[in-house]
Amino acid sequence: MDLDFTLAYFGRPIQNMYRTYLFVISLPFFLLFSCQEEKKLSESGAWIATKVEFADGFTIKKKGNLTLIEVHRAFAKEHAPFTYLVLEGHTEVPDALEVDAIIHFPIKKIVLTSTSQVPHLDMLGVPELLAGFPNLDLVSTASIRERIEEGKIQELGKGPLPNAELLLDLEPDWVMVSSLGDDPKLVELCQRAGVPAVLNGEYLERHPLGRAEWIKLTGALTGQEAKADSVFNTIKEEYQRALRAVAEEKQLQRPSVLSGVMYQDIWYAPGGDSWAADLLEKAGGDYLFKDQKRKGSTELSYEFVLDRALEADFWIGAADHVSLEEMEKSNHRYAAFKAFKKRKVYTYTAKKGETGGLMYFEEGYMRPDLVLKDLIKIFHPHLLPEHSLYFYTAL
Repeated sequence: MDLDFTLAYFGRPIQNMYRTYLFVISLPFFLLFSCQEEKKLSESGAWIATKVEFADGFTIKKKGNLTLIEVHRAFAKEHAPFTYLVLEGHTEVPDALEVDAIIHFPIKKIVLTSTSQVPHLDMLGVPELLAGFPNLDLVSTASIRERIEEGKIQELGKGPLPNAELLLDLEPDWVMVSSLGDDPKLVELCQRAGVPAVLNGEYLERHPLGRAEWIKLTGALTGQEAKADSVFNTIKEEYQRALRAVAEEKQLQRPSVLSGVMYQDIWYAPGGDSWAADLLEKAGGDYLFKDQKRKGSTELSYEFVLDRALEADFWIGAADHVSLEEMEKSNHRYAAFKAFKKRKVYTYTAKKGETGGLMYFEEGYMRPDLVLKDLIKIFHPHLLPEHSLYFYTAL
């Protein structure tokens, strides 16, 4: 978690982590193109909606052997839905409904472009479907790393975008494209090559469970819808159980919470409408920038942060710093804050993969229950006596 908490969670991700970005770049609408020649489908009969409880960026409908996926929010600005049709077996393509891409089952190989998408395949029990990924060193999920070591997953380059030639040589059944950064440029490439490309705007979800629920979209694209429902329901139950521990505390004292770090004299922190801010509040904290109404990250001046958060009790998400000493060396102004002086600074660096990638940037998005439990353990340790920090560690 390119917990955006990766990105936009608490500060900028590791500097060489190309697949994750702290900023949501406003993309011109000329990038909002279809990734397949428009097809026509039948509107006869009734579509039955798949249950989507917390995510508002996509919907899934089924009718016989047809599955219709609509991504309503791939970008921060309003746009027409992107529509994808999944056909099972030898189902014929009917007419009358326009779609952006058609995906044919069975699925044998796919390409992903963001570390936050990788755990979906592991949790759905289909890691063998991943045929290519850029920046393989950033992948930490054990089942995927095993296949990488066996040479079964193609490295698609080390830059911010996958190598187009390598990607197309794989002839994947579909590509999942993150709508962050420059990744949407891949959609035009897929359009020209006839490869279905599905835009993923999970980072725009405000509710922590909303982001995790995007596993249902991956389930629909891989034929693992029942498994996706089961995985999500387990995560939801654990998340809600942790919430009850906070809600049932009759004399809850909310500690004040600072978040984010500085880059080139700008302090980047989770916006008040982000899912990161939501988790801080639900864990029983008082997030000091909650009035900065942004769904992604918000940009603040050092003076504003100093005035607002000098006496904050906790500092959550201080990027990937490894110690207070190293943190102060990177910017001496950090040492002015009470949380720094009291050694109440936490980063998301507790779990690392074999090649140094942070599990927070993968598993964290799919496990808001564990992130929530970590935060509760930090703010109110007596509420979860048996929980040990999973993603977070104190500097």
